[in-house]
Amino acid sequence: MPGDVFGEDFAFLRRAELLTFEEIARVSRVFAEQGVEKIRLTGGEPLLRRDLERLVEMLARLDGVRDIALTTNGAALAAKAQSLRAAGLARVNVSLDALEDDVFGAINGVSFPVARVLEGIDAAIGAGLSPVKVNMVVKRGVNDGCIVAMAEHFRWRPVMLRFIEYMDVGSTNGWRADDVVPAAEIHALIDSRWPLEALPASYPGEVARRFRYGDGAGQIGLIASVTQPFCGGCTRARLSADGKLYTCLFAATGNDLRARLREGVTDRQLAEHIGSVWSARADRYSETRASASAVPERIEMFYIGG
Repeated sequence: MPGDVFGEDFAFLRRAELLTFEEIARVSRVFAEQGVEKIRLTGGEPLLRRDLERLVEMLARLDGVRDIALTTNGAALAAKAQSLRAAGLARVNVSLDALEDDVFGAINGVSFPVARVLEGIDAAIGAGLSPVKVNMVVKRGVNDGCIVAMAEHFRWRPVMLRFIEYMDVGSTNGWRADDVVPAAEIHALIDSRWPLEALPASYPGEVARRFRYGDGAGQIGLIASVTQPFCGGCTRARLSADGKLYTCLFAATGNDLRARLREGVTDRQLAEHIGSVWSARADRYSETRASASAVPERIEMFYIGG
């Protein structure tokens, strides 16, 4: 979480304000009964949550859930990869925006070195959490000079490197359109070095356009959420740690499921409420960004994940 926002004196949520593992599992079960098959644990940094393996075990036992993944900054992954895999985790996404410590630290404001993240990626591969996906958010003038080096580092490895256009998630990152490096530009840069071949989507609603290297060195992904929005195909709902349901990454407010859980609603009532929220959504922020006359306050990505 950003140090300039969450300093030493920040008043964090009380434990009672967070959903318990049992509440998370219950909501997940209700979603699974409505057809949801994939669950991703995000953050902030999910590996900071104590005994996370127990939650993974609970989710892995749910009928209908066939894929449990986790997005992490990789700082604690080396120590956790084996236990997470044993608990039932299938895959991990690791955020890594550069291979150089100075660039990496400047972007993320963290004190740990890139080597620690790379160690975590290797541990995840060794634990069978592969293919590991590595997410690189590209910002012009900051780490766009690292694109080729990142591609070269992960070629020939069981890793899917995904380049993500810099998004205006939240309201505090100072986003400007000029900071965006379009996915088409990233593709052209890599393709000129190692020719790429387009691959079909592997499932409906896939956010990354996948390409394989012509020489067989694996694949990359491009997520063009700014220049090529995919709102119309979005199938993702997000549940915050304190029980708010968000139907869009760019939402301003969420729907309070925690209150309903603790009021004693039945699973059927909870399912009906979730269904009413989902069916009424009209989220199109990425498609309407350019024509918007005013930008509303939005929830920060570190609150609800990617």
